Amino acid sequence: MGGRASGRVASAPRVPRYEAFTPTSARASNTAKAIRRTDTKAEVALRRALWALGLRYRKHADGIAGKPDVVLFNVRLLVFVDGDFWHGRNWRERKRKLLAGSNSRYWVAKIEANIARDIRVTAELTAAGWSVLRFWEGDVLADAAAAAHSVRAAARSSLNQGVRRRKLPTPENRVP
Repeated sequence: MGGRASGRVASAPRVPRYEAFTPTSARASNTAKAIRRTDTKAEVALRRALWALGLRYRKHADGIAGKPDVVLFNVRLLVFVDGDFWHGRNWRERKRKLLAGSNSRYWVAKIEANIARDIRVTAELTAAGWSVLRFWEGDVLADAAAAAHSVRAAARSSLNQGVRRRKLPTPENRVP
């Protein structure tokens, strides 16, 4: 019998820890420390656009896998604004560039683990009855209103499917 003994259950890939990362300079280290985890420009832009459409939401609600950026509980809709770099937008091209740079093993493993986690979390949330929308940071920054209209359309679709009967605001019935 060649190969490994199988007695262990396969788990999610290990996410590399920051402690294993070696900054190439003090400047790189300071840049990494300044990156925001919440309330990024894209998240704030989307929330402002949602608010302008009359949609009310919670942000970063505890107890929901993946810590969604926007939660519309009344229609069971979760919205994530994924950073282009951290979540692997245009991954083939980005991976090729990362492999040519410093700490490539760390960055490639980190971003691939993020991509796998995003897929896993989306599947778990969908199985639990949530609708999940994911937007790229760059798309939201380019047109937050379009993203907000997509969220409103998804919320209305959830209402039409009987998730919960509550009229969503329109420009005509919105309270100023």
